[in-house]
Amino acid sequence: MAAYVIAQLEVTDPAAYERYKAASPPAVAAAGGRYVARGAEVTALEGLHDGRRVVILEFPTVQAAREWYHGDAYRAARELRKACARNVTFLLVPGVT
Repeated sequence: MAAYVIAQLEVTDPAAYERYKAASPPAVAAAGGRYVARGAEVTALEGLHDGRRVVILEFPTVQAAREWYHGDAYRAARELRKACARNVTFLLVPGVT
């Protein structure tokens, strides 16, 4: 069953974030994942949105998503992200059958 990672983050250094955006996709693809949505334009249909960037990734399984996040391929990209973003939340949500 598919699984989704929903990331929310506040970019503090746009130039450095571009380096993270370049480093992250190969790690996502290596784990069988793909980007579903990525961008700063978020519209709250109900409630409030806090203005953070939202990224949605899809993986073939929950295990594949966990292995991506904790794996060596994403570790280097994650370190880049730590230098250019704050107020970061990553959520792992199983898909429905």
